[in-house]
Amino acid sequence: MRRHQFLIAAVMAILGIASFYSMRSDNPITGERQSVGGITAEEEIALGLQAAPQVAQEFGGLEADAQLQSLVKGVGSKVLQGSAASQAPYQFDFHLLADPNTINAFALPGGQIFITRALLDRLENEAQLAGVLGHEIGHVVGRHSAEHIAKSQLTGILVGAAGVAASDADDPSQGQRVAQMAQLVGQMVSMKYGRGDELESDSLGIRFMSEAGYDPRALIGVMEILKSASGGGSQPEFFSTHPDPGNRTAIIEQEIAKRYPNGVPSELTTGRAYRAKQRGD
Repeated sequence: MRRHQFLIAAVMAILGIASFYSMRSDNPITGERQSVGGITAEEEIALGLQAAPQVAQEFGGLEADAQLQSLVKGVGSKVLQGSAASQAPYQFDFHLLADPNTINAFALPGGQIFITRALLDRLENEAQLAGVLGHEIGHVVGRHSAEHIAKSQLTGILVGAAGVAASDADDPSQGQRVAQMAQLVGQMVSMKYGRGDELESDSLGIRFMSEAGYDPRALIGVMEILKSASGGGSQPEFFSTHPDPGNRTAIIEQEIAKRYPNGVPSELTTGRAYRAKQRGD
């Protein structure tokens, strides 16, 4: 009986892993070969559009100030149209959320990008906003959501296989306990990949904002803002999907130096001051 269980579990695991690695696609913008579980760009777009209204509601809905909405959409469009991100097959749209307390920005699959009023109010100029939005565009272009969906599907299969292999007629709860532990390990691995996604998005954000004419050093200022917002507190990096901004700063500086070994060109700009635009100056 046990041998039969192990055989079934092994077949489940092998088929799951084979499917995961066989459904790979080349990303023409990042140059990566990715495992995305056969998820298409059209499916990513549909997922994002479906989730967008509920997500916005969780952050107090969209900001009512039409001028600030226009600011976010305008800078986002400039970064998109002025960079290689414009080649991506997604329906990008940029939204300002009304939440005055939660400092955050995020992207849904397929191009729906959000920033909260709380974060926007802390930014000092257009280039910082371009850096935030460029980072989120990076998540979409990097297909990070599709990768995570595919990884979650694989984790589910492996968790099921572990439960089958460990099941015991004399102790029915044994398989459940092993499956729960396997699931926890899978979640920890996903978080680790999430950290990598954040750093890749920093790199893509630097690329996209620079191609659009913004000084990428503004992204360092964003990291300082996020660091200040955390109140100086920190947590183990491994358990965080967003690496500590203080550690990301050094990597951002390295990325900028790699992109511009002779120094950042003088024609790249920080843009107009954000608060000046808010006042309508």
